[in-house]
Amino acid sequence: MRDNGERIAYSIVVPFYNEQESIPPLYMKITEVMDAVGEPYEMVFVDDGSRDDTYKVLLETYNHDRRVNLVRLRRNFGQTAALKAGFDLARGEVVLSMDGDLQHDPEEIPVFLEKIKDGYDIVSGWRIERKDAWLTRRLPSHVANWCMARLSGLDLHDFGTTFKAYRREILSEIHLYGDLHRFIPALASWSGARVAEVPIKNTLRKSGKSNYGLRRTTRVLLDLLSVKFLLDYSTKPLHFFGLFGLLGTSAGLAISLILLFQKLAYSEDIMVQHGPLLLLGIALVVSGIQFLSLGLLGEMVARTYYETQNKPIYSVREVKSHRKELVDPAEPSRPTGMTDR
Repeated sequence: MRDNGERIAYSIVVPFYNEQESIPPLYMKITEVMDAVGEPYEMVFVDDGSRDDTYKVLLETYNHDRRVNLVRLRRNFGQTAALKAGFDLARGEVVLSMDGDLQHDPEEIPVFLEKIKDGYDIVSGWRIERKDAWLTRRLPSHVANWCMARLSGLDLHDFGTTFKAYRREILSEIHLYGDLHRFIPALASWSGARVAEVPIKNTLRKSGKSNYGLRRTTRVLLDLLSVKFLLDYSTKPLHFFGLFGLLGTSAGLAISLILLFQKLAYSEDIMVQHGPLLLLGIALVVSGIQFLSLGLLGEMVARTYYETQNKPIYSVREVKSHRKELVDPAEPSRPTGMTDR
């Protein structure tokens, strides 16, 4: 399917999960700001399997405003999948993403747009003065951001915020799965995208309950290791795993040579006198290579599973859009995460 060619300058993508009270004020703020910008825009609201009346409120908004597009997922797939669903439906030349809990102020959108006009491909928000709980939110976030900046080589202060602006062609080159939405700037910068950072306000939630906590820190760090591998070693995995293989093999061979010398020079019974050391040498050579190889194969299989087969990471219950779209009978169908629009 394809649209009728009407130009859309900006798409505002917002995922919602049990945010029924936040929708009306957020919608009003977005429309006020974007109307002042003065260019064609659309809003793409995604209901990520909410259990309250979020979808009902979104549907009312959709019926009221033709610029609103609505995606309803079958269940709660998580923020990365919800954003991906919104990105897939978005048609703006520039795509902005933000949270649906009113912690991101739409009045700051023009700052992002100005940076995009300056030639940047991605503009990321930076919560300079965070108002979250220090122990459960700010401290883990600071540690995670520091690690991400060092391992990715991208000097950003705040990888975690959803408040970002992207050129659409950048998003089309990024394959999202797991919880990789926070790493889009790092993944894009690897291919040469220009990334900028702008300070944003961080206000406390006025309603609802946060879906984030201390337990997410472990998952973020594990995702970071995955991204580090994808950025630096996906095309040359031997440079990473070969190092460990050489170290393990060298240590194992060194132990074996020492034990062989003991056997030949002093006629020692190696199994009786140095049995544990011999087993250690074997373990260094075999076990290390096995475990690291499993990690390599697992990462490659996951990447192939989602990218070459275009396996969707979400399932859509319903899509609503006011667009007039045309179907090209000659265009072959291809699997996506979206149903027909």
